[in-house]
Amino acid sequence: MVSVNELLNDPAIHAYIQRMIGDEGVELLRRFPEVGEHSDEELAEKTGVNLNTVRHTLYTLYEKRLAEYRRLKNTETGWLTYLWHLRMDRLNEVIEEEIKNALEHLDARLAYEEKNDFYICKGCGAIYTFADAANWNFECPNCEEMLEHFDNELLANALRRRVNKIKESLGSA
Repeated sequence: MVSVNELLNDPAIHAYIQRMIGDEGVELLRRFPEVGEHSDEELAEKTGVNLNTVRHTLYTLYEKRLAEYRRLKNTETGWLTYLWHLRMDRLNEVIEEEIKNALEHLDARLAYEEKNDFYICKGCGAIYTFADAANWNFECPNCEEMLEHFDNELLANALRRRVNKIKESLGSA
């Protein structure tokens, strides 16, 4: 199994994780003990990372299924302790899932761009579909300028290229 530090040495993975949890979160991952389960307080103490940052990072990783916890209840006080461990072995699945979600959104946007005819207001820059423009007699409802046809082919082509590139990288082109 690949260590967290080895994963973080990959520039693409490092950038992805940094966007998700920030610099201090990355530092927590670098210093996270490789074995065992640890409470958030323990992790803050062992790593030197602020407790609030530790908690925020752990919950963010948990939401992505990259960290798990086991809950213990103190029978005397009733307090709950969460013991955390990382599941970075799931990282590729998480990234692939996010790429597929992005692809779904881009596909929907491409379909919208291909199925509609657009009109733009040169005065305020607002863009409308043909149906909306026709409802307003091709006059901008914001500034009352006349709407002009807007050629969205550049945008549609860019979306098409992006969609094809992502499909190719996923092996589904």
